[in-house]
Amino acid sequence: MSENQVLVSVVTVAYNSEKTIRKTIEAVLNQTYPHVEYWIIDGASKDGTVAIAKEYEDQFAGKGYAYHILSEPDSGIYDAMNKGCKKATGQIVGIINSDDWYEPNALFVAAQTFMEEQYDMFYADVRLIKEDGTSMIKHSRYRRFATSRDWNHPTTFVKRELYDRFSYQCKTVHDDWDFVLKVRASGAKIVVKNEVLANFRVGGASNNGGFKQAVARCKARYSIYRQNGMSRLYLMECIAMEVAKAILK
Repeated sequence: MSENQVLVSVVTVAYNSEKTIRKTIEAVLNQTYPHVEYWIIDGASKDGTVAIAKEYEDQFAGKGYAYHILSEPDSGIYDAMNKGCKKATGQIVGIINSDDWYEPNALFVAAQTFMEEQYDMFYADVRLIKEDGTSMIKHSRYRRFATSRDWNHPTTFVKRELYDRFSYQCKTVHDDWDFVLKVRASGAKIVVKNEVLANFRVGGASNNGGFKQAVARCKARYSIYRQNGMSRLYLMECIAMEVAKAILK
C-alpha cells in the first residue's frame, strides 16, 4: 500500500446471525476499494454464524484483505463494537452490523473522501429496507441542531483514534448516538455526502417492541441528549423519532 492510500477497517458485530450475515460479509468482500481489514466480532453464537464466516477465509485471502474472526462472550452489542474498534488498525473504521450491507463503492468513497478532506467523522445516505420489502432513502445532513434523524450509522466512518477517546459507554441502545454527540462537541471535522453507501433493515433493538419498549427507548435517547448538554425541548425530538419508526414498519 502506498503512502497516500488509507487502510479501511470494517467491524461487524454478530450474534446468532446465520440468516443474514452472508450478505453482510459478501458486501465487504466485493468492495471496489483494495485496502481493507475486516473484523467479525461474534458473541459466542449458538448457531452457524461462525462456521459461515469461516467459509470466506480463502476468498478474503485471495483478494488480499486482512480477515479476522473473534468469537467469545461479550456484554452486548456496544461492548462487542468496542472490542472491534480496539482491534482495528486502519486509519478509518466503519461498523456494519450483521443484518445490513454496504454498497460496492462504500469503502472507496469513504477512503477517497478521507484522503481529500482528512475528516474525523464521515457519513452518507442509507437505504432503509422495510419488513414488506419496500425501501426508502434516509438522507444525511449536518447542521447546528443535532438530531439522529440526520445521521446514518451504517454509513459512518471514523478516524481510528476517536474510538480511544470516546468508546461506547455500554449503557443503552442509543450509545452510538451518544458517541456522535461527543464527537460533535469535541470540535471534530465532520463531512457528509449525499450518496447511498449502505442498506439497513428496519427492525432490531432500536426499532422492535411495543409501546412500553418505545417509551423506554424514548427515555434513553432523551437522557443521552441531556447528558450531552442539550435542551429539555429535545424530548419532543425523541417522541417524534419513535413515531417515525412506528410509521416505517
